[in-house]
Amino acid sequence: MPEGFSARGLFDIAGRTIVVTGGAVGIGKVYSKALGEVGANVVIADIEAEAGKALAAGIEAASNETGGHAIFVETDVSRMAACQAMAQAAVDRFGRIDGLVNNAALYAKIPKRKNWEDIPEEEWDRLMAVNLKGIFNCCKAVHARMRAQGYGKIVNISSSTWLTGTTGRLHYTTSKAGVVGFTRSISHDLGSEGITVNAVCPGLTKSETIGATMPESHWQAREKKMAGTAAIPRVQMPEDLVGTIIFLMSSASDFVTGQTIACEGGVNHL
Repeated sequence: MPEGFSARGLFDIAGRTIVVTGGAVGIGKVYSKALGEVGANVVIADIEAEAGKALAAGIEAASNETGGHAIFVETDVSRMAACQAMAQAAVDRFGRIDGLVNNAALYAKIPKRKNWEDIPEEEWDRLMAVNLKGIFNCCKAVHARMRAQGYGKIVNISSSTWLTGTTGRLHYTTSKAGVVGFTRSISHDLGSEGITVNAVCPGLTKSETIGATMPESHWQAREKKMAGTAAIPRVQMPEDLVGTIIFLMSSASDFVTGQTIACEGGVNHL
């Protein structure tokens, strides 16, 4: 162990400024709230203005107890100008950007189609613009600030579907496979600047948005399937991802980059 090294504070992210895209609803909402609870400054970037403003207000209301603060910035990640404005708002309010969680994605609002040939071109393009181009846009928007600091943490949310493939959502699965390749490649571009980039692959998660689109019978069937195929035999909840996100946002992961971490209960993909 290097002389002078101390493990104290390795996981402490209090006071760090972290952008969460798609951070107003669903799994992103859980990320935003959790980061605020451990004292981070959270920039909630989303197109859901009403939900985003309410969440930011809630984090602020708890700040005397948690130390965490939050702002909401209405952001369409498919538009570079919007992402740049979001990054500037973060700097204007908090003075720096320490972390970026690229969580914004289209899934629940995209219909599952029986035939991949029925996917309209405009639906394919819109999904790629959010799920893949959006990550590029946000990384580019925060890069100058992180480079100037000589430090930064980027986490790109992929999906376990890229490992197995799925029917009905070819464009979604393709976009999430792209996230893994993007993560591995850009980690080499940014590593010398003190910026780490990693991907997290959740399984099907019962968030408030996904949960509302599927009947309870689906989740009961999912529970049974997990019991037969996963090391942890239950349905995944958004809170199951929080620890991984905090680890990757903390100094504890300073030598971890370019990696894809499956956080899905040990599902057997064979």
